[in-house]
Amino acid sequence: MASLGPILGISKVIKGEMSREEYFERNGHRGPHEFELSIPDPSEDVNWLERQIKEFEESDTDADELLQKQHIQYEAAWKRFVERFPSKVKWLEKQMAKASEGARIREAARSEFVRVFRVVRSFALKAGELTGIGEDVFFLYINEVEDLLSDRDVKVKYIPARKENYEKYKALPPFPSVIRGRFNPLEWVKDPNRRMDFYDSTMPIAIASDSEMLKGFAGAAGKIEGIVRILATPEEGEKLQPGEILVATTTNVGWTPLFPRAAAIITDVGAPLSHAAIVARELGIPAVVGCGNATLRLKTGDKIIVDGGQGIVHILM
Repeated sequence: MASLGPILGISKVIKGEMSREEYFERNGHRGPHEFELSIPDPSEDVNWLERQIKEFEESDTDADELLQKQHIQYEAAWKRFVERFPSKVKWLEKQMAKASEGARIREAARSEFVRVFRVVRSFALKAGELTGIGEDVFFLYINEVEDLLSDRDVKVKYIPARKENYEKYKALPPFPSVIRGRFNPLEWVKDPNRRMDFYDSTMPIAIASDSEMLKGFAGAAGKIEGIVRILATPEEGEKLQPGEILVATTTNVGWTPLFPRAAAIITDVGAPLSHAAIVARELGIPAVVGCGNATLRLKTGDKIIVDGGQGIVHILM
């Protein structure tokens, strides 16, 4: 699938099966900030691929080996099913084909849509260059960019204030993916029991802070005990040591190169068809997604058990 392109591509570059130029042509537009026009994608950073290769080699990561291991387990599970339920084989084949095709189409469509976003970024950068305001163009609304290009009155005096607000909000954690009612992020961030997946102003959520278990969705089967590593962004990926359990608010394709190093994946936001769940299943890494507040309840260094099949995280210490 398209989501696996970045890590499989890096593996091929290391093995000499793909050139660096071909890698960027296929995957250079994919990154952790795909829908934020003001942030460059990997293809704009000449050292990005070299850093990824170095991290892969230092951690002895082999994505192909993980995929092969998962394929062997799949074949064994399929053989057992055929032997036990021969009358249901055709039915299950159809269901699996339908689900697999849906996931592939969705990931491929997202990849191509990101290419469009990157074109829009190029347009914005050119507009900034032509008008002399450079990357400050990202602090204008689209109609203001049009006015600027047409020599009409543009309130560029508002750019400093917008920059200040941007830095203020940038310092906050990611907002919940679902927000219902009036939402004040500056008040929300003060709540130690806040959820990261949804916010409902009409239904305060009370969470027992001394609970020894987190519940989410079963993302990828498997049970493993390990040490937590909380990351706020994929740019902090160098902190993730091989065998640690990656805990994040959510993930996207920009996080994919980190997955082979992780023993398990936990996210605040997500569902069985989210990026974290799909990639973890492909690589055979246990995952619990949509826990709500794992990044608040856990801290780097905690010892936990991840039960991906049940969607449960047991906090040991």
